[in-house]
Amino acid sequence: MRIIKPSEAVFANDKIEEAFYHLDKSDPLRKHITRAIQDIEQNAFCGIQIPKKLIPKEYVKKYEVTNLWKYDLPDGWRLIYSVTTPNKVEIITLILEWFDHTNYNRRFGY
Repeated sequence: MRIIKPSEAVFANDKIEEAFYHLDKSDPLRKHITRAIQDIEQNAFCGIQIPKKLIPKEYVKKYEVTNLWKYDLPDGWRLIYSVTTPNKVEIITLILEWFDHTNYNRRFGY
């Protein structure tokens, strides 16, 4: 049984945040990402943990992540995030990116 841990979801950087807000409000992808963020804020561990050996070096270098999670979106899209604990009380989920199945496979070398 997984522990339910609420968190605050934030975008990893301004570029990712801008990409999200540039999606049209009626775009189904934006709606799915919004729902994913809400789910992640309710339970930081609701996604599927990606094994440490599969974490792309780009994420480690750019964001200094030590863990990675995948939230499956409809139509083969994926949202990638990391869970951090800046202190013993707070949990932050860092939204790194989202992409379709093909680009997900490329990023992770499948």
